Amino acid sequence: MLKSIDLNFLYNIGINILQITLHIAALFNEKIKHGLIGRAQTFSLLESKLNSGDKTLWFHCASLGEYEQGLPVFKALKKHYSTHKIVLTFFSPSGYEIHKNYPLALAVCYLPLDTTNNATTFIEIIKPKYAVFTKYEYWFYFFRTLHQKHIPLYLISGIFRKNQAFFKCYGGFYRQMLSFITYFFVQNEESKTLLNSLGITQVSVNGDTRFDRVAENAKNKKELKEIEAFCGSSKVLVAGSTWPADEELLNTIIESYPNWKFISAPHEIAEANLQRLEEQLLGKTIRYSNLEVHKLTLPQVLIIDNIGLLSSLYAYGTIAYIGGGFGKGIHNTLEAAAFGLPVIFGPKYQKFQEAKDLIELNAGFSISNQAELNDCFKLLQSDTHKEAGKQAKAYVDEHTGATAQILEKIIA
Repeated sequence: MLKSIDLNFLYNIGINILQITLHIAALFNEKIKHGLIGRAQTFSLLESKLNSGDKTLWFHCASLGEYEQGLPVFKALKKHYSTHKIVLTFFSPSGYEIHKNYPLALAVCYLPLDTTNNATTFIEIIKPKYAVFTKYEYWFYFFRTLHQKHIPLYLISGIFRKNQAFFKCYGGFYRQMLSFITYFFVQNEESKTLLNSLGITQVSVNGDTRFDRVAENAKNKKELKEIEAFCGSSKVLVAGSTWPADEELLNTIIESYPNWKFISAPHEIAEANLQRLEEQLLGKTIRYSNLEVHKLTLPQVLIIDNIGLLSSLYAYGTIAYIGGGFGKGIHNTLEAAAFGLPVIFGPKYQKFQEAKDLIELNAGFSISNQAELNDCFKLLQSDTHKEAGKQAKAYVDEHTGATAQILEKIIA
């Protein structure tokens, strides 16, 4: 059995390997390159933004999805602590690049790699009243430094599974990370039970803050005149965060239903990927960047070639297809469900409770091949899609409220 000191050593080695890997990958990947450059500028950026007497709150998100999940809590806390400055950190370039100009934050930056010196320097610069981490990402030295300086650390929308290292016989080092967290706000009873089994009692089940976020987004629908003009009076399928395996199946549906309009928002918007989509649907597509409201005739398929628009597009849909189910796992189904759209997705959805719940309610539909997608889409041609959409929206509305519970506990 490995001792904690051994795992601590391996953890440090892992951080060093990560740093080397990122430098090598940056030679071939522009996104990673931007992340490396941004991470190197974190301390200077913070020092230029913060004054010695500033009061701060620190919010951290791994990437874009965790940001969307944490945003309702961030906004509520900022409203309560109106004189405090917000420091928002990301690990992933995808989250940082989209929200680097977030108006409620004084500083948006990359989280430095987790070393003793980086953690100490970072926290000494920002001196937060407390830190809020969303869902996951556990960084030993950052957590330990917060703990040593008696700065509360909250985990919101946390979710735990019994196969994680925290709950293994060799997991002493990882359990030590959890001991530095002041309070856990988790999504389900299983997570609470697992934490309780470690002797952790400062935990409550509050649900998933994503429900609050998507419900708010649907309530405050953005008016997009160019999208409205494209859709016209047609029924519309919005395909969100799709990958090639998803798009191959959807292309057949596009060919089979010429009276439908399709909005395709691929997960990757690199030029080569956009060109691939255009070549597969020759003559049937137009990019969002080329869309003009005054055009009298428009192609059948609109390709979204920017980031950050997808959550607003579902307002114009009839049915949603959520990508990722033929890869590592499906993307966000709740954004579409909040607008009252039935959602179709691939077979890898088991890690997502909301997907399982939507299937149970006949508001979500998992497909594994072309024939199943054809049958599903045919089924939803009737008024079935209306009832499925009602169930989807009701499901979201019934699960809101996590933000209010979290806020009440933190500011108590």
